[in-house]
Amino acid sequence: MSEEKRDPSSGDLDAQVEAAERRLREAAEAATAAEERATAEIGALEADLEKERQSRAEELESLRREHAEELVREREAKDSAIAAAESRLAEIESQAEAAERRVAEAERRAGAAEGTNADIEARAREAAAAWLRGQIEAIRREAAQR
Repeated sequence: MSEEKRDPSSGDLDAQVEAAERRLREAAEAATAAEERATAEIGALEADLEKERQSRAEELESLRREHAEELVREREAKDSAIAAAESRLAEIESQAEAAERRVAEAERRAGAAEGTNADIEARAREAAAAWLRGQIEAIRREAAQR
Protein backbone atom coordinates (compact mmCIF):
# COMPACT_ATOMS: atom_id res chain seq x y z
CA MET A 1 0.00 0.00 0.00
CA SER A 2 1.03 3.45 -0.54
CA GLU A 3 1.64 5.93 2.17
CA GLU A 4 -1.41 7.89 1.22
CA LYS A 5 -3.58 4.93 1.80
CA ARG A 6 -1.85 4.18 5.01
CA ASP A 7 -2.15 7.70 6.46
CA PRO A 8 -4.69 9.93 4.83
CA SER A 9 -3.56 12.95 6.84
CA SER A 10 -0.01 12.55 5.65
CA GLY A 11 -0.69 14.50 2.43
CA ASP A 12 -2.19 17.24 4.45
CA LEU A 13 0.80 17.20 6.73
CA ASP A 14 3.22 17.35 3.80
CA ALA A 15 1.36 20.33 2.44
CA GLN A 16 1.54 21.99 5.82
CA VAL A 17 5.27 21.26 6.06
CA GLU A 18 5.83 22.64 2.57
CA ALA A 19 3.80 25.73 3.41
CA ALA A 20 5.72 26.15 6.65
CA GLU A 21 9.02 25.74 4.83
CA ARG A 22 7.90 28.24 2.21
CA ARG A 23 6.87 30.73 4.94
CA LEU A 24 10.18 30.10 6.68
CA ARG A 25 12.10 30.76 3.44
CA GLU A 26 10.01 33.88 2.82
CA ALA A 27 10.62 35.02 6.38
CA ALA A 28 14.35 34.31 6.02
CA GLU A 29 14.42 36.16 2.70
CA ALA A 30 12.47 39.03 4.23
CA ALA A 31 14.86 39.06 7.20
CA THR A 32 17.86 39.00 4.88
CA ALA A 33 16.36 41.83 2.79
CA ALA A 34 15.57 43.78 5.97
CA GLU A 35 19.11 43.19 7.23
CA GLU A 36 20.52 44.36 3.89
CA ARG A 37 18.27 47.45 3.96
CA ALA A 38 19.30 48.15 7.57
CA THR A 39 22.96 47.67 6.66
CA ALA A 40 22.56 49.99 3.67
CA GLU A 41 20.71 52.55 5.78
CA ILE A 42 23.37 52.36 8.50
CA GLY A 43 26.04 52.82 5.83
CA ALA A 44 24.15 55.82 4.41
CA LEU A 45 23.68 57.30 7.89
CA GLU A 46 27.38 56.79 8.66
CA ALA A 47 28.28 58.47 5.36
CA ASP A 48 25.89 61.36 6.17
CA LEU A 49 27.38 61.58 9.65
CA GLU A 50 30.91 61.70 8.24
CA LYS A 51 29.88 64.36 5.71
CA GLU A 52 28.28 66.38 8.53
CA ARG A 53 31.37 65.98 10.71
CA GLN A 54 33.56 67.11 7.84
CA SER A 55 31.27 70.04 7.14
CA ARG A 56 31.26 71.08 10.82
CA ALA A 57 35.05 70.68 11.02
CA GLU A 58 35.45 72.92 7.96
CA GLU A 59 32.97 75.43 9.40
CA LEU A 60 34.80 75.42 12.73
CA GLU A 61 38.13 75.94 10.99
CA SER A 62 36.62 78.79 8.98
CA LEU A 63 35.27 80.41 12.15
CA ARG A 64 38.65 80.03 13.85
CA ARG A 65 40.38 81.59 10.85
CA GLU A 66 37.87 84.48 10.76
CA HIS A 67 38.29 85.00 14.50
CA ALA A 68 42.07 85.06 14.17
CA GLU A 69 41.81 87.56 11.30
CA GLU A 70 39.45 89.71 13.36
CA LEU A 71 41.88 89.64 16.28
CA VAL A 72 44.68 90.74 13.95
CA ARG A 73 42.52 93.60 12.60
CA GLU A 74 41.59 94.67 16.14
CA ARG A 75 45.23 94.55 17.25
CA GLU A 76 46.25 96.61 14.23
CA ALA A 77 43.47 99.13 14.94
CA LYS A 78 44.51 99.31 18.61
CA ASP A 79 48.17 99.74 17.65
CA SER A 80 47.20 102.43 15.16
CA ALA A 81 45.11 104.25 17.78
CA ILE A 82 47.98 104.03 20.27
CA ALA A 83 50.45 105.34 17.67
CA ALA A 84 48.11 108.23 16.84
CA ALA A 85 47.67 109.03 20.55
CA GLU A 86 51.42 108.89 21.12
CA SER A 87 51.98 111.16 18.13
CA ARG A 88 49.37 113.61 19.41
CA LEU A 89 50.93 113.46 22.88
CA ALA A 90 54.37 114.20 21.44
CA GLU A 91 52.87 117.13 19.52
CA ILE A 92 51.19 118.47 22.67
CA GLU A 93 54.42 118.06 24.66
CA SER A 94 56.31 119.92 21.95
CA GLN A 95 53.75 122.72 22.03
CA ALA A 96 53.94 122.83 25.84
CA GLU A 97 57.74 123.08 25.71
CA ALA A 98 57.51 125.89 23.15
CA ALA A 99 54.97 127.69 25.35
CA GLU A 100 57.25 127.27 28.37
CA ARG A 101 60.15 128.75 26.37
CA ARG A 102 57.96 131.70 25.31
CA VAL A 103 56.87 132.28 28.93
CA ALA A 104 60.50 132.15 30.11
CA GLU A 105 61.51 134.62 27.37
CA ALA A 106 58.61 136.91 28.29
CA GLU A 107 59.59 136.76 31.97
CA ARG A 108 63.20 137.54 31.06
CA ARG A 109 62.12 140.53 28.94
CA ALA A 110 59.76 141.68 31.70
CA GLY A 111 62.60 141.45 34.21
CA ALA A 112 64.87 143.40 31.87
CA ALA A 113 62.15 145.96 31.27
CA GLU A 114 61.60 146.37 35.00
CA GLY A 115 65.30 146.97 35.43
CA THR A 116 65.25 149.48 32.60
CA ASN A 117 62.22 151.23 34.10
CA ALA A 118 63.90 151.39 37.48
CA ASP A 119 67.01 152.89 35.85
CA ILE A 120 64.90 155.41 33.97
CA GLU A 121 63.01 156.34 37.14
CA ALA A 122 66.26 156.71 39.09
CA ARG A 123 67.77 158.98 36.39
CA ALA A 124 64.51 160.96 36.27
CA ARG A 125 64.60 161.46 40.06
CA GLU A 126 68.24 162.46 39.91
CA ALA A 127 67.49 164.92 37.10
CA ALA A 128 64.51 166.30 39.01
CA ALA A 129 66.61 166.66 42.18
CA ALA A 130 69.36 168.39 40.20
CA TRP A 131 66.83 170.74 38.63
CA LEU A 132 65.32 171.52 42.05
CA ARG A 133 68.80 172.22 43.44
CA GLY A 134 69.43 174.47 40.48
CA GLN A 135 66.15 176.27 41.15
CA ILE A 136 66.97 176.65 44.85
CA GLU A 137 70.41 177.97 43.95
CA ALA A 138 68.87 180.43 41.49
CA ILE A 139 66.38 181.64 44.12
CA ARG A 140 69.18 182.14 46.66
CA ARG A 141 71.24 184.09 44.19
CA GLU A 142 68.28 186.26 43.45
CA ALA A 143 67.60 186.72 47.12
CA ALA A 144 71.23 187.57 47.76
CA GLN A 145 71.19 190.16 45.03
CA ARG A 146 68.25 192.00 46.43
